[in-house]
Amino acid sequence: MQRLLAIAWLTWKAAFRFRLFVVVAVLLLAAVVGLPILIKDDGTARGFTQILLTYTLTIITALLGLCTLWLACGTLARDIEECQMQVVAVKPVARWQIWLGKWLGIVSLNAALLALAGGSVFILLQWRATRLPANQQAVLRNEVLVARGSAKPRNLDKEIETETDQLLKERLQKSGMTSADLPLVRQQIREQLKAEYQLVPPGTLDAPSYRVWQIHLGLAKNFLRDKPLYLRVKFNAANRSPSGTFTGLWQVGVPETAQVWRSQPMSLAPDTFHEFEVGQNLFDENGVITVAFLNPNNTALLFPLEDGMEVLYPAGSFALNYVRGLGIIFCWMALLAALGLTAASFLSFPVAAFFSMAMLVMSFSTGTLDTVVSEGSLVGYNSESNAYTRTPLDAVAVPLFRAALKVIDLAKAFSPIDQLSTGRSIPWSELGLAIGQIVLLLGGVVAAFGMFTFSRRELALGQATQ
Repeated sequence: MQRLLAIAWLTWKAAFRFRLFVVVAVLLLAAVVGLPILIKDDGTARGFTQILLTYTLTIITALLGLCTLWLACGTLARDIEECQMQVVAVKPVARWQIWLGKWLGIVSLNAALLALAGGSVFILLQWRATRLPANQQAVLRNEVLVARGSAKPRNLDKEIETETDQLLKERLQKSGMTSADLPLVRQQIREQLKAEYQLVPPGTLDAPSYRVWQIHLGLAKNFLRDKPLYLRVKFNAANRSPSGTFTGLWQVGVPETAQVWRSQPMSLAPDTFHEFEVGQNLFDENGVITVAFLNPNNTALLFPLEDGMEVLYPAGSFALNYVRGLGIIFCWMALLAALGLTAASFLSFPVAAFFSMAMLVMSFSTGTLDTVVSEGSLVGYNSESNAYTRTPLDAVAVPLFRAALKVIDLAKAFSPIDQLSTGRSIPWSELGLAIGQIVLLLGGVVAAFGMFTFSRRELALGQATQ
């Protein structure tokens, strides 16, 4: 441990010697203080937090991520190229200890910078909140600066997949289809079934159609007595309305009891999230809330299975939630530090920096990768042949992209910035999962490869030419 700490201290000294710590700290503070001044919010609690939390934390994460990669690549590759590592390597310090010591130095540097920037955002958030109107301050305390848990209807993916396979089998028996048509036909059947689960048929004011959801709160029911509950909904419309909105009526609670909340007719816009308080103690002894929506419009409304219906409830304080969110961001920085050091373990500084940045860019290109995997083709859909174009390269590229998506999703499965800005709870279990998946699993594999390659590298080959 003494050797690791000595290498980590040398990494800190190098960062201060090259003014890296000071420059990054100034950039972070400038982003925290300057961005809310340059970009004005709309005076609402949500607009206020979008500026102060979403934008500032996103910029902090981006700046720290780029600086982490640059420092990780430079601190090891430059030491090798400038012949400083040869001096350290002859001392009684194993190469894996040198690598790990540099990683500890970089992540501790990140911890200090993240604490400085994150603390500044928190203080500024509390100070600026006092300048909002009284009604918006109440919204801020109850809906944004809070840790709220979430409960959704039961996942229906398994039922949809089973019914899709059954209908596909029946269609194959009735009509002859080639193997090339199967993916497209299966996708069409699945989307039709999914629409049936999401659809609320059209109705009239006298006879509105309705849809019922049953949402289980789980163990949260034990501490939600006399606490406010919120409904967060989103829907799409089959047709447009002249006013751009649609009328909706809600009933939430336990049917055939006094524990029911009923809304007045609401004017709701499609393709956007709506959130409103529905009252207290609206669940039965099993923690089940029954939500009914009445559609009096002459067009069908579609509530997406993924995010169309959700019950929100208070689950903790904002301060602890904020700390857990910063903890997940720190896990990302630890992984980037391992990636940069691993690249520098067998590449020169410019190539290591380029490789690390390329890996970072690829991690943000999951939309393209997911499209290729879902379609099973690099070329895509051919309208002339009414089928997906297949090439020999797909046999290699599609499985490779599928594996890459699974690896990237281990780190990208967490969204602390979005959760913080919408008042969502980040449980300790999620932080623990982030540490396990991002730092221990992904970071551990990358670090093991980096230490192995660095231990086998011939340092004399990295000597700078005169």
